Amino acid sequence: MDFDLAPPTGVGPLRIGMTRHAANTALYSLREVSAVAESDRPGQHVFRPSGLMISIHCVRDMLEAIELGRLSTQTDRVLFQGVDVFTLPAREVVRRVSEITSIKEDPDDTGSFIAQDLLLSFWRPFAADDEPGEEQGYYFSSVLVAQPGYYDTPAQAAERLQQSS
Repeated sequence: MDFDLAPPTGVGPLRIGMTRHAANTALYSLREVSAVAESDRPGQHVFRPSGLMISIHCVRDMLEAIELGRLSTQTDRVLFQGVDVFTLPAREVVRRVSEITSIKEDPDDTGSFIAQDLLLSFWRPFAADDEPGEEQGYYFSSVLVAQPGYYDTPAQAAERLQQSS
């Protein structure tokens, strides 16, 4: 199954801003009924047979972020405008995404990159750009789609709140 990232809207049936109840229903619709994982947690995450983890983050009864974790088999794909975010090397994903929008390395975490304008972020535990055998550092481990303001500092959040009033 293909999972198309559509920041800041969502992924598949999961839509940023939907109620927690609707998000739980949408999350469970992404399970493979014939292979339900024992580690699935209602309102938190599900695992597909491919190893793909889909996690939801709700605050104040509203879905604010969706995270997808790297899969172990290629039966599912996670795509952003045709870019397969888990099978291409991390540096190649960054290069291709940079052709679409601005993406920057997180100054606090050299394994993370954020496309701030899209509210899309990519993470790996460490950078090993020249070591294909070091999968955890060569490929991204997770991708997150979030609501506007998700990455704001407290000062930016206050400014955003003041602008919306």
